[in-house]
Amino acid sequence: MTSLIADLPPLREVIARHDLAARKGLGQHFLLDLNLTRRIARAAGDLSTGTVFEIGPGPGGLTRALLMEGARRVVAIERDPRCIEALAELVEASEGRLEVIQGDARDVDLATLGAAPRRVVANLPYNVATPLLINWLTHANLYTSLTLMFQREVGDRIVAEPGSRTYGRLSVLANWRCRTERLLTLPARAFTPPPKVESTVVALTPRTPPPLDADIKCLEAVTAAAFGQRRKMLRSALKSLGVDTEALLTRAGVDPTSRAETIDIAGFTALAQGYAALMPDITAPDAAP
Repeated sequence: MTSLIADLPPLREVIARHDLAARKGLGQHFLLDLNLTRRIARAAGDLSTGTVFEIGPGPGGLTRALLMEGARRVVAIERDPRCIEALAELVEASEGRLEVIQGDARDVDLATLGAAPRRVVANLPYNVATPLLINWLTHANLYTSLTLMFQREVGDRIVAEPGSRTYGRLSVLANWRCRTERLLTLPARAFTPPPKVESTVVALTPRTPPPLDADIKCLEAVTAAAFGQRRKMLRSALKSLGVDTEALLTRAGVDPTSRAETIDIAGFTALAQGYAALMPDITAPDAAP
């Protein structure tokens, strides 16, 4: 099976034949170096069981690598109809191991498309990477691992620790729900066409269950408020939540004069728990007859 894939035309030939000039509106930057794509595929672990999901396969560089590294089943979600046609030869060479679905990954429930263990391995389109990640974090218990490529600044935020310049909302959400690790950084010249920034591959391994209890929607709300005005003290920044800020901070055991970048994940989960407890006070008047 691997030999059939290795015998396929070079990716640059596929791109030329199908007129796959990358489209900025789709956030497309193709990674064609098979040494790099196979390295990413190997980093995702044992692919011989369950389902591997790839988002935005483009001409199939990473897709080929996943199949060559022994993926039992790959489901690739591709929005660009030009790429669907370009992937047809790879589908045939995969001998039943590759399914390509045309659609927007933001509208697709991956868990319904393949059996566990489920892994997501993707060079994510820059323009949808963050919303996709937050959606997967919301349902992280469904996945064994997420091996994802982001533009470097997003990758930096994901792995950042409290007190660092890049620590923010995404850092809290990702590290509350997963163990995160930066795997490698790729220069812009590795891509076709080269983006204006470097890219970073990050491994996220879900913690099941998460070590600190919190409702992710409440955690999203608290972090959005706190980091939305990160230079302000929390007693001011959290006012947009619409609850008694002083009561919230007291309940969570957080210093009201603190700023968001100094609060660790335990502090934010305590704030999320407090917010969940105080939320009924907001809706009570509407519930009255």
